[in-house]
Amino acid sequence: MVIPVHDVNPARRTPWVTYALLAANVLVFVTTPGIAGSVAGSSELAQLCHLQAFMDHYAAVPRELIHHQMPRVVPTGDIGVGPHGPGCVVAPPGYDKSPALSVFTAMFLHGGWLHLLGNMLFLLIFGNNVEDRMGHIRYFLFYVVCGYAAGYGFALLNESSGDPLIGASGAIAGVLGAYLVLYPKARVWVLVPFLVFLPLRLPAWLVLGFWFGLQAVYSSGHGVSGAGTVAYAAHVVGFVAGMLLAWPLKPGTPPPPEPPGLLFGRRARPHYSW
Repeated sequence: MVIPVHDVNPARRTPWVTYALLAANVLVFVTTPGIAGSVAGSSELAQLCHLQAFMDHYAAVPRELIHHQMPRVVPTGDIGVGPHGPGCVVAPPGYDKSPALSVFTAMFLHGGWLHLLGNMLFLLIFGNNVEDRMGHIRYFLFYVVCGYAAGYGFALLNESSGDPLIGASGAIAGVLGAYLVLYPKARVWVLVPFLVFLPLRLPAWLVLGFWFGLQAVYSSGHGVSGAGTVAYAAHVVGFVAGMLLAWPLKPGTPPPPEPPGLLFGRRARPHYSW
């Protein structure tokens, strides 16, 4: 897996929506009940019960999205003692949950720092140019639509699942798909783990095409021991949705600058003329 760190594709205007999405995701993460103990590796039952109750309330659940089957009992966030020892108390939900709205709220939930920082890195690198091309309002609507497409697409493929679906990955995958359509020849600085992290400057079509290929392979169950806890199918659906929505904007999109020099190593750094 390559790690993108920068693209050679300057934007004409400040990406306020991208910055706002970054700030909102971080703010929600640090204020999520129980997340501090989970991130620190704490196994305190109180932390876990609070986190589970919060996620069940605000995360998207495939079974709820497709069949509108709300669970009869949900975690309350409290601790109780049962026949098998201490555990999280469950009871009939004391709130009304909108499955459709949960897709939106789930876009701002993350299960850990690596999950959050990985998503935000991709959003920061590729989101500014897509926002620059679309404009602020249209870009925000595009982001939300891709998130919904990813959420419902994953739910259709896993309609009986009761596991919570969280993360901005589906919406950000849409941003990556749009970037691939609009700026396939833009150069992207990446770190490739090969004994050490090797810096390379590669075309966007190769970086993002490789990323999409991995998601497609993993979503089919190949290359990983099961699907794990990552919703690879949501990434695939979001990416394709982003490509389709961005395609009408491809004509008239100015090409990115072509940097001089080599494509790898220290001498591949951009050169600036005064």
